[in-house]
Amino acid sequence: MGQLLDGRYRVQARIAAGGMATVYQATDTRLDRVLALKVMHPTLSTDGAFVDRFIREAKSVARLSHPNVVGVFDQGTDGTYVYLAMEYVAGCTLRDVLRERGALQPRAALDILEPILAALGAAHRAGLVHRDMKPENVLIGDDGRVKVADFGLVRAVDTHTTASTGSVLGTVSYLAPEQMEHGTADARVDVYACGVVLYEMLTGTKPHTGGSVAQILYQHLHEDVLPPSGLVPGLAPQLDDLVALACARDPQHRPQDAVALLSHAQEARAQLTEAQLDVVPPQAREVPAGGDGTERTDVIPRPDGALPGAGEAELHRTSRLEVPPEERTTRLRPVPDEPAAPGRRGVPRRRRGLLTVIAAVLLALGLGAGVWYINYGQFTAVPAVLDMPQAKAEKTLRDEGLGVKVVRGFSSNVDRGHVMKTDPATGKQIRGTGTVTLTVSRGPDHVTVPDLSGTPLADAKRKLRDLGLIPSTVTRAFDEEVAKGSVIRTDPPSGNERRPDTAVGLTISRGAPVDVPGVLGSERADAADTLRAAGFHVRFADQPVFSTQDKGTVARQNPAEGTRGGKGDTVTLTLSKGPEMVPVPDVTGKNVDDAKKQLTDLGFQVEVKKPFFFPKDTVDTQSVEPGKKAPKGGTITIELKGAL
Repeated sequence: MGQLLDGRYRVQARIAAGGMATVYQATDTRLDRVLALKVMHPTLSTDGAFVDRFIREAKSVARLSHPNVVGVFDQGTDGTYVYLAMEYVAGCTLRDVLRERGALQPRAALDILEPILAALGAAHRAGLVHRDMKPENVLIGDDGRVKVADFGLVRAVDTHTTASTGSVLGTVSYLAPEQMEHGTADARVDVYACGVVLYEMLTGTKPHTGGSVAQILYQHLHEDVLPPSGLVPGLAPQLDDLVALACARDPQHRPQDAVALLSHAQEARAQLTEAQLDVVPPQAREVPAGGDGTERTDVIPRPDGALPGAGEAELHRTSRLEVPPEERTTRLRPVPDEPAAPGRRGVPRRRRGLLTVIAAVLLALGLGAGVWYINYGQFTAVPAVLDMPQAKAEKTLRDEGLGVKVVRGFSSNVDRGHVMKTDPATGKQIRGTGTVTLTVSRGPDHVTVPDLSGTPLADAKRKLRDLGLIPSTVTRAFDEEVAKGSVIRTDPPSGNERRPDTAVGLTISRGAPVDVPGVLGSERADAADTLRAAGFHVRFADQPVFSTQDKGTVARQNPAEGTRGGKGDTVTLTLSKGPEMVPVPDVTGKNVDDAKKQLTDLGFQVEVKKPFFFPKDTVDTQSVEPGKKAPKGGTITIELKGAL
């Protein structure tokens, strides 16, 4: 506390600590500003190769300037301390918010996800991969700004992702399958982690849970992430699709980077209604109000501390959540007897007898009411909710003042999403504040993939969801028979049996293929008419180019003539500025090979004429006089000398 690091940074308080470094709040005494110092543990700073890599990564991140990235201001060493000076964000982490709120409404979840993806997208386009995206690395400022921390620095530390500690379990929960199985990591591992974070924001829980690292690793490698709507009734299918897309186990089926995922997220938001954006998850908790009546998110208390020594234990932080005061039962004290009036010895005996009888009756009634309350009054009979849709069943129970817990199971008799069992059973007595566990059907334990050939894409997705399957990757291909926009085939093929919540890929028809006609050299209007008649849209490039084609005619087309395209595809045409005129050099008297090279380097075609008898290798004449201009791409004829 109060220590001056590197003659510049005065340490004020410890914020957090981890396996690689400790983070402090500090003041830059030169610029008089508050910042965060990330100081590497002394046990690591003795490793020269590690420190070099730490510094190299820090320089890379310092070049990454983005409003949603925690900025790096400075890097240096002071004795055994290696440090980074970073932007200080007053507020809390996304983990704090989830710990306090339980789960978030879709609007809030997307409001947090989009700036995260914007930050990661800037990093991905700069060649950086975060590799350790999780709620602990998302900072939410008191002003509402969302920032991502520890960009690129995770590459400089060998994180122990296979240890069996609770803190590591949190990290393993966000690792992509290829990170675990092959140790590979590109931008798509960040995309996967963002999908897990979105799932956790929407549901309040991680998609893969278990008592050991091995169990979580197995689920990541062998089980698809279930739709969050399974835990949040009424959640829009677009959000299910967004999670499934980001959390695809095969990286080839994910968006290539955070920029692409951001585009999908914004597209999904645009399709949601206000009611869908404001769905309240059952796991959400009300936030205690502050003194001004507004909702408050408490920031984790951070104890003060000096710079760490070797072997210092990791700082364990506990969220300060306010608990509503307990309900109290007021005790009524007996009213003291009135003192006898002066001159009176007491109440007449007959009146005392009447009061005794009344007291006995009241006591009996009180005892009876107490016995009734103990045996019956504090209990409620579990209402009948079997075969109800989950949302309706939960509302019925909550209307009775009961809590609800939802688990899922397979059933061949109860429709998917309907209640198949309650615990306690219907009619059983339960305390008025007790919790009823609903077992909601996932449908049969195996579902047959339907034949969707010829079905429009939107209808195909709806049919898959009705069966409990998840529409996944959409690819497009030409087909002579299937109408454009309809399903050609599914992956896995129809007729195969799969467990519910399995992802099904769809191949959609682009319609019958059409050969792109050639329009090079055609006038602008004629070229457009020809392509439109063949079923294509036409776009003209903004700038014409030099070409051997006549000025104003088509010089280039993309796709080229003969390419197979679908009706409705766009062909881009570039018009000609006419040939570029280039001065012709004097090549007479030169060796024929040297002359050809000089002319072809200028863009000319070269034709060589040789005399009939005994030609020499020397140029005698050229078809265009030296110094005059000829069209680039045109042909220059050179004639060789003869021996006679």
